[in-house]
Amino acid sequence: MTAADPIHLTLERFHANLRGELEGGYDALLHPDVVFYSPVVFTPQEGREITKLYLSAAGSTLPGDAPASGESSTGDAPATSFTYTKTIASGHQAMLEFETMMDGKYVNGVDILTCDDGSLVTEFKVMMRPLQAVNIVHEQMKAMLEKMTAGS
Repeated sequence: MTAADPIHLTLERFHANLRGELEGGYDALLHPDVVFYSPVVFTPQEGREITKLYLSAAGSTLPGDAPASGESSTGDAPATSFTYTKTIASGHQAMLEFETMMDGKYVNGVDILTCDDGSLVTEFKVMMRPLQAVNIVHEQMKAMLEKMTAGS
């Protein structure tokens, strides 16, 4: 593993996008033919537009409950319980473990990213546990996706 591995630039850009600092946002991060694997949808979701939709919905639902302290992590935006806790990265792949609280339930999962030589994400897979968490995420993601596509 070296800093020259394409996944390292992908991860830098991924985190910049999460902070709203990546020019071009998801369009600059995702390959046009990216494949998204949801923890609750049986069929792979193919293409940049549908992947952007799922990731945007996740960004609106997975931040989870505010921490008990209610403090802001930046002083500007409300803090959330979502955090990446571990990262494994090498070559063209990365695994980012995350945890959050949703409706008072602990959610633990991993984002598995694969990139091409140009550091664009070609595959994005999400796995989650425990079952109660999957059910809550499914319910909230469904509602968010319906809300986001209602105007389409």
